[in-house]
Amino acid sequence: MTDDICEVVITAADPSWLAAFTTRLVEDRLAACGQQVAAIRSIYRWDGAVQDDPEARVALHTRLALVDRIVERANTEHPYDVPCVLALPVVGGNPAYLDWVRQETLDT
Repeated sequence: MTDDICEVVITAADPSWLAAFTTRLVEDRLAACGQQVAAIRSIYRWDGAVQDDPEARVALHTRLALVDRIVERANTEHPYDVPCVLALPVVGGNPAYLDWVRQETLDT
């Protein structure tokens, strides 16, 4: 069963900041791992104007029950006024990997 596992996507302007944030989440067992892409291009509307900026993106593998705590940490620690934090469902996967995610994260 995978309904307790999700992937959380977070973006940030500074890849080093995002890597350090990811490390803290893994150390605190809020995520089992984070897979970072250091260079993405984000096009979005902010303050009435279309922006086109380089960013980094991380995909965290975690429990759905921990998403609220990750959002809270992002809202507190992230340099953006409104950080992108999206939880995506996991509909399947390697059962051994999903078990590993459960073992490496807090059991709430």
